[in-house]
Amino acid sequence: MTSSTWVDLPEGTLFGLANLPYGVFSREDGRRRVGVRVGDLVLDLAAAARATGADAALLEGPTLNPLLAAGRAHWSALRSALTGWLTDAAHRAAVEPQLHPLASVTLHLPFEPGDYVDFYASEHHAANLGALFRPGTEPLTPNWKHLPIGYHGRAGSLVVSGTPVVRPCGQRRAPGEPAPRFGPSLRLDIEAEVGFLVGTPSPQGSRVGLTGFADHVFGVCLVNDWSARDLQAWEYVPLGPFLGKSFATSLSPWIVPLEALEQARTAPPVRDVPLLPYLDDGAAPQWGLDLSLEVALNGSTVSRPPFAGLYWTAAQQLAHMTVNGAPLRTGDFYASGTVSGPDPETRGSLIELAWNGERPLELPDGSTRTFLEDGDEVVITATAPGADGSRIGFGEVRGRILPATAGEG
Repeated sequence: MTSSTWVDLPEGTLFGLANLPYGVFSREDGRRRVGVRVGDLVLDLAAAARATGADAALLEGPTLNPLLAAGRAHWSALRSALTGWLTDAAHRAAVEPQLHPLASVTLHLPFEPGDYVDFYASEHHAANLGALFRPGTEPLTPNWKHLPIGYHGRAGSLVVSGTPVVRPCGQRRAPGEPAPRFGPSLRLDIEAEVGFLVGTPSPQGSRVGLTGFADHVFGVCLVNDWSARDLQAWEYVPLGPFLGKSFATSLSPWIVPLEALEQARTAPPVRDVPLLPYLDDGAAPQWGLDLSLEVALNGSTVSRPPFAGLYWTAAQQLAHMTVNGAPLRTGDFYASGTVSGPDPETRGSLIELAWNGERPLELPDGSTRTFLEDGDEVVITATAPGADGSRIGFGEVRGRILPATAGEG
């Protein structure tokens, strides 16, 4: 049984003791502090540690990076201590004053990013895009089932949930036009994804195998990888995504630790192509995750993508990312790529939901969408199985589209 707590938690909360996600918050003084969400409260971790006589050195903020770098043993010890503080009535007098209403704090990007990599791990998403852009041919490229495809993104454009997204400008060429034009993106899209935060680094020239995943990855959050499809279509041949992706990537503010996701672990889909040994997880710990995502556009649910169906797991992605000897740094971050399921209502991007504009998405207010309009707000949420039949939450990743800024073309 999950231990009971002296904290007054809302009925059915997704942020009970089975979860305890980490974030960074500030109060009236503006100072950034490391915190943990408990129900609708945020615990000031450093203050709680000092009040209970524990070592607060890794928790003083303003980011999670010192804790991330400390490694798995420290992560487990802190989680155990947290559970004790919140269940043992002897700690209540010391800890309770360090709890603050969630509505009274400002949440920030919880870590200082190192590198950022985005993958392309959903077979359904990849097949849908292949069908859209390569009709009459095999929808998956020949390499897709042999390795997790990814690209190196722009870490400086990672922003916390709630940060407005300015419509990007760039070059775009419409079909049949002889030359590109400069202007705001006309095909601005979303991508519902899941992100993984690296804690423990690895030296250059080494590899992190499948069994090393839990020793290096601290936790999980939600991602909206905003995408300017028209900019991307013109620029990405022959190299790959660039300005069509680099203007903003939104992250949820809470990092759910891997330890909280033990009940969510599941076997990945059956692979129908033999894998090279460094990616073959048949005999290794498997890190498929049973996460249920939900995408809302202007308050209306438009998709429920299932993360469990992703072909490539986060452990395989990490193994591939380092197999050439590339080092890991504390604060490195990588995302799954768009999460899409087999059915139309489980697609994680508008380009799929509206089938590249051919089948406009109908909203309850009578309006339709093919791509995002200025003022649109997108919210992605998710839940997962927790201990003792509970469910745990990831918070939300929210973003509203602002008009493009004026400038020379």
